[in-house]
Amino acid sequence: MKTSSYPTHTATSLPRPAAHQEHDRVPEPATRPTQRRIKRVGAHAATGATHALLVFWALLATVPLLWALISAFKDNRELFGNPWQLPSTWHADNFARAWSRASIGDYFVNTLIVVFGSLVLTMILGSMVAYVLARFTFPGCRLIYFAFVAGMAFPVVLALVPLFFVVKNLGLLGSYHGMILVYTAYALPFTVFFLTSFFRTLPTAVAEAALIDGASQEAIFFRIMLPMAKPGLLSVGIFNFLGMWNQYLLPVALNSDRDKYVLSQGLANLASQQGYEADWSALFAGLVIAAVPVIGLYLVLQRRIQAGLTVGMLK
Repeated sequence: MKTSSYPTHTATSLPRPAAHQEHDRVPEPATRPTQRRIKRVGAHAATGATHALLVFWALLATVPLLWALISAFKDNRELFGNPWQLPSTWHADNFARAWSRASIGDYFVNTLIVVFGSLVLTMILGSMVAYVLARFTFPGCRLIYFAFVAGMAFPVVLALVPLFFVVKNLGLLGSYHGMILVYTAYALPFTVFFLTSFFRTLPTAVAEAALIDGASQEAIFFRIMLPMAKPGLLSVGIFNFLGMWNQYLLPVALNSDRDKYVLSQGLANLASQQGYEADWSALFAGLVIAAVPVIGLYLVLQRRIQAGLTVGMLK
């Protein structure tokens, strides 16, 4: 039997047309540079929108302060005639008049007494409670912690009426002691919540070594743990100071003695009374006097505030 002399070609050996070969090639992702450009444009747009929002927020916060500062150096005629222009004559005597005649100086001293007394008591009690809740386990520990957390969400307006009668029955209505105790109770939930989380981030090796050496729990807390918790104490102390300094509802409800008015009460009384000859320039001077301690404290300690807020997350 003769075999065919013609060569046989299998399906794999047959050459394919050039057109089909080009069609079978995987195309290069030509859209990747375009996608990268789109992502960069989107990132720049998001950054620009964020910066614009921050600039708007900064203007919203600083423009009223600057306007109040400029108005504090005007007289009543310029204040109502040219409210957005710089004063033709800078009247620094507005501050002296507000300090003496409007009793802003007395209100300032009253505020210092109440705020610093409350702040010291709040930081001592709050740090002790937070340390116990963070380092020790006992029955009811979580219940106490969540009770403080719930106190942060409780509106102070709902507690004004019963709080008024409690303070009245204790004979502390219209006194420094009553205001200090109420301010302390109002600030304790936030202080305990913040410092409990902060104490949990601190290392326990030093405290355990001191306990082995025979140190008492009181010595460990005051000599070791409190110095280690200084950033957190400073941050929560500043926030408590700002809240207490600007407090208005509690003194209005619990302090009816004009001689013991705090700044918020004094400024509200100065704005509402008509027997002061409508001295609006002195009112703005009083506003500036009340705002200077708060703004100055934040500007001086802003880095420490940020460090205290982030140190717990970094550990």
